[in-house]
Amino acid sequence: MALAMIIAAALVTLSFAIGRRVKNRVKDMPYECGIEPTGDARERFSVKFYLVAMLFILFDIEAIFLYPWAVVYKQLKMFAFVEMLLFVVLILAGFFFIWKKGVLDWAEGERNLPPGRVPVKLRGMLEELPAKAAKVAVR
Repeated sequence: MALAMIIAAALVTLSFAIGRRVKNRVKDMPYECGIEPTGDARERFSVKFYLVAMLFILFDIEAIFLYPWAVVYKQLKMFAFVEMLLFVVLILAGFFFIWKKGVLDWAEGERNLPPGRVPVKLRGMLEELPAKAAKVAVR
């Protein structure tokens, strides 16, 4: 373990000491998958991104509890089945609760539209289509 730490420290130190330090505008730009970066890096994200991430972690961890249960299922028989059924029912109750609260609904304000009404975002896009089609036809 000491040898691995010495080698790692030596490699980092050598690359810092020997490596060239070329500073220019292109190298200082953030890399965004090969496209030109747009906007500010300190842009605020909606809380829904973080809520969905936390929910994913929560349900992922709860799904991990199914593996040990499956290993000992034959030994515990009906008791294990009832306990896991209760566990899954509670998980599903939490899922339906967050679903009804609208945490998973990204189109905020558009879920309760009367029949035949087009969401505002979609309406704007539909109104722009004829103008864009005319521009394409001219080219």
